[in-house]
Amino acid sequence: MFQTILLPLDVEHEDRYRRLLPVALGLARQYGSRLHCLVVVAPVATAWVSTFFPEDFERRAAETARARLEEIVAEENTDGVALSLHVAHGRIYEKILERAESLGADLVIVGATRPDDDGYLLGPNAARVTRHARASVLVVRSPYRSA
Repeated sequence: MFQTILLPLDVEHEDRYRRLLPVALGLARQYGSRLHCLVVVAPVATAWVSTFFPEDFERRAAETARARLEEIVAEENTDGVALSLHVAHGRIYEKILERAESLGADLVIVGATRPDDDGYLLGPNAARVTRHARASVLVVRSPYRSA
């Protein structure tokens, strides 16, 4: 059913990637899919703000993100899954949509959280991906936690 799955991961939030990666690996195994894990490094806000960062900050941030993604994936059982790792730089939702298109992804997996009892939150990046992706989008919610 799904040949190419894209899984954007936030390598800074362990609770999120620990929830999403097993789901993606399970689906990739079930369908014999190639799983593409993507981390997006957001740009420095403005040209003026960027003057406060070292000249090679973005390159180093991308290298750090790649290394962290490799560590996270190495901790999981990836046996039997064709796996590719990607790092992109730019607006998160734009890079997810671009990569989904360039890979010909049939499925994009995104996470959502439930921050409080007022309602569910689908973050702005996940919401944009859900609205604009040409591929199917699976939203994996965090477990319900009662107060």
